[in-house]
Amino acid sequence: MHLHNRLSCYMIRLIAYYLPQFHPIAENNLWHGMGFTEWTNVGKAKPLFRGHYQPRVPTDLGYYDLRLSSTRIQQAEMAARHGIEGFCYWHYWFGNGRRLLETPFNEVLKSGDPSFPFCLAWANETWRGIWHGVSKGKTLIEQVYPGTQDYIDHFNALLPAFQDSRYIKIDGKPIFTIYVPFDIPDCKIMFDIWNDLAVKNGLKGMYFIGHTTHKEKLPTLYSLGFDAVNLLRLYDIKEANAPSLFDKVLHKSHIKYHNIFPYSKAMQYFTGEEDSQERCYPTLIPNWDHSPRSGINGYILTDSTPTLFRKHIRQTFDAIKGKPADQQVVFIKSWNEWGEGNYLEPDLKFGRAYLEVLADEVSKYNSNP
Repeated sequence: MHLHNRLSCYMIRLIAYYLPQFHPIAENNLWHGMGFTEWTNVGKAKPLFRGHYQPRVPTDLGYYDLRLSSTRIQQAEMAARHGIEGFCYWHYWFGNGRRLLETPFNEVLKSGDPSFPFCLAWANETWRGIWHGVSKGKTLIEQVYPGTQDYIDHFNALLPAFQDSRYIKIDGKPIFTIYVPFDIPDCKIMFDIWNDLAVKNGLKGMYFIGHTTHKEKLPTLYSLGFDAVNLLRLYDIKEANAPSLFDKVLHKSHIKYHNIFPYSKAMQYFTGEEDSQERCYPTLIPNWDHSPRSGINGYILTDSTPTLFRKHIRQTFDAIKGKPADQQVVFIKSWNEWGEGNYLEPDLKFGRAYLEVLADEVSKYNSNP
């Protein structure tokens, strides 16, 4: 049975972000050295303090190459078995037709395998600084917005995906998430163009989801024309515990580690009252550790466990249970962002435990809607 048919009985809609960075490309060879992939950062990571869980070592799927269809099929089978509806592939369109890392998704689209639901999220940001693994201020590639014709070209490039039967929809419309929504200078124009083109090509329109880490931005995103918002509360604990001026002046040693928090405390900030709103989709966060890319300056959560993740899942599911069925959507960040310590795939320390608690909680939720 096809994977997308097996998932039709699911009530809660879990969509996992999927990073396509695990294969070499010419640009990364130039910027970082021959053969560079995300595994390069993952493999060379080292513990930065006592008890720091690094490096992270994959088990079941190994250090895979996403150019291989067998790997992509194994990932989809594993996700389906554990209650995930589909993958949300990060998509890179830098303007003027410039794309990167498109090969894995293009192969999924062209081959028809895996027969597992998918959607796209536009990672519309400039690759710059430590968050992209380069020195401060250095720019690898700039995100630009040339205007109307580029919006048309962008839509047409993605139309085969939107028309694919596997594409995930809400209200019968293909969903499209935008990572940095406020960077688009004229998103209303883009939305009008895309909705018009969608209808002309036999679709009901587009369903735009704005991604944000700031809950106070929800009304603004709705006013800009977004149909919904994916709210990621990853940094709420950081903002709530920002070092004071006293700390900055007198306790410089504290500042060195001010980006490190226990997962058990951070998860208390992962859910909130906004998550119960119909147009607000919360995010499950298994863990976070950006140090493989940025060292001690990275944002790090420590001591995440499957038991704590289960508690986080329950809190999130409880927040959405009153919504209409089609609105019981939860994003997972992420399926495979290993360089950010942010993944569900099995590793050497926990095996499949994170996936198993997710599947267990999905089963309980769906049996008691």
